[in-house]
Amino acid sequence: MKNNDLQPIINSSALKINNGKIIVIADLHIGIEKELSEQGINTESKTSEMLDKILDIIKKNRTEEIILLGDIKHNIPTSTYLEKKDVTNFLKKLKKEVKIHIIPGNHDGNINRLIDDEINLYSSEGYIINDIGFIHGHRWPKQEIMNCRQIIMGHTHPTVMLKDRLEHRTFEPCWIKTKFIKEKLKERYPESEDPNLLIMPAFNPLCGGIAINKDGVQGPIGKIIDIENSEIYLLDSTNLGKVKDLK
Repeated sequence: MKNNDLQPIINSSALKINNGKIIVIADLHIGIEKELSEQGINTESKTSEMLDKILDIIKKNRTEEIILLGDIKHNIPTSTYLEKKDVTNFLKKLKKEVKIHIIPGNHDGNINRLIDDEINLYSSEGYIINDIGFIHGHRWPKQEIMNCRQIIMGHTHPTVMLKDRLEHRTFEPCWIKTKFIKEKLKERYPESEDPNLLIMPAFNPLCGGIAINKDGVQGPIGKIIDIENSEIYLLDSTNLGKVKDLK
């Protein structure tokens, strides 16, 4: 699933740009374990494991910059002491290796209090590098984002629902490659042409997700994309075809 200089990293939820000089990660949800424990699900934190995986990706690709595509932290409206500590330490270790860009998500209230001046924090309406627009996906992007040739978003934690002959269901994280419905796009963004949209899977394996072939795409942008003709790719790069063929 190559699109010029975009390439998902095989068996990972990370995306590399410019041969890995830039890495994109979405939906870390550091601190999600608290919510899970309140639901009766006790699990160890994945923060150290996620950091190790990211540092390994950085080393292998000689990465210079990383874009965190929203929902770095999890708990809202307030954060636990442990979550604040974990987020701060995570970013502190990461910035020793790369330049960090953050596009805040809907779980990132007061994230500015957990970062320093060396980390670039942008508006949740989006950020642009080399004609690629980056958004979290929980709100409508600004017009400039929609003028880009390529848009990348997170937020929806896409999965695909698969059923065997006995109707047993499994849900696999996936990448979604899609386009916008032109008429609906022009209604909202009259200056936009025909950008491509790539929806990233959540990097935190504890996040769960939304089955695109059952429940579509979360967020306002889900109202204007061509879901039925969206292409689904598993993390191992297997192309499962279009959504309409998997319902």
